[in-house]
Amino acid sequence: MLLNSCGMVRVGCHVSIAGSIDLAVARALERGCDTFQIFTRNPRGWKAKELDERTAAAFSERLHAAGIGPVFDHMPYLPNLASPDKEIYEKSVAALTAELERCGMLAIPYLITHLGHHGGSGLESGQARVSAAINRALSDAGGGVMLLLENTAGEKNGVGSTCEDIGKIMDGIEDIGRIGTCLDTCHAFAAGYDLRTQDGIEDMLGQYDDQIGLERLKVIHLNDSRGGLGSRVDRHEHIGMGGIGEEGFCRILRSPVIRLLPLICETPVDDRRDDAGNIAKVRELAGENGPS
Repeated sequence: MLLNSCGMVRVGCHVSIAGSIDLAVARALERGCDTFQIFTRNPRGWKAKELDERTAAAFSERLHAAGIGPVFDHMPYLPNLASPDKEIYEKSVAALTAELERCGMLAIPYLITHLGHHGGSGLESGQARVSAAINRALSDAGGGVMLLLENTAGEKNGVGSTCEDIGKIMDGIEDIGRIGTCLDTCHAFAAGYDLRTQDGIEDMLGQYDDQIGLERLKVIHLNDSRGGLGSRVDRHEHIGMGGIGEEGFCRILRSPVIRLLPLICETPVDDRRDDAGNIAKVRELAGENGPS
């Protein structure tokens, strides 16, 4: 992904699909997005309304006319690919398979997924279940959609909070060519990676390259953190207003590895700042020389 014609980073946010998925394109443009992320369905339930061809075609047409992208789909909240509960696990695999198929219908190239919680059964068991779930879903869904594994914040029983953890999950995936990754800055900071300093950023990216491969990294979830370094708390904050801070984001956005990737803000919308405000703040910080 190259810098756009203005020399700025390619940045966007998560956009609502309320009313119809194709309406998300106009909402993205209103917020000043170059790229954006959606849920293709209600993220808080197991059941999903089937996509119809007319809606899928309208989404593709509006996206082409807007000239922005890429678009990222995010898995809903309930699936848990690491769950030791058989019923939840099977429903999670089915949900992942269905979401890959929905991305195919919408011509969305990337699906981002959290990796789940092992429920006290142990990290290695959780990793194995995630790998097996992904193998089944990719095989059953077919198509060319790439699945992006997102790092987690280090919550209790969480899977995927370290570079080593994600690397081990990837070792168990058969169709590795369809696997990429998503790096969430809030999650990484909460898990103990110090993104406030140049040394911390370089150390994290070095570990990422060794354990996962930086060529696998396709998108950044650019979020500040309400929790402190190593807090293991997944609470997003406006860019520059949390534990990472403006100076930290100046350094993050100065990294060539990160700067050239699509940046998606999943930040709050409140009386302090909205989506357009966070996008503008990212562009402001990316355009500065940043602290030395």
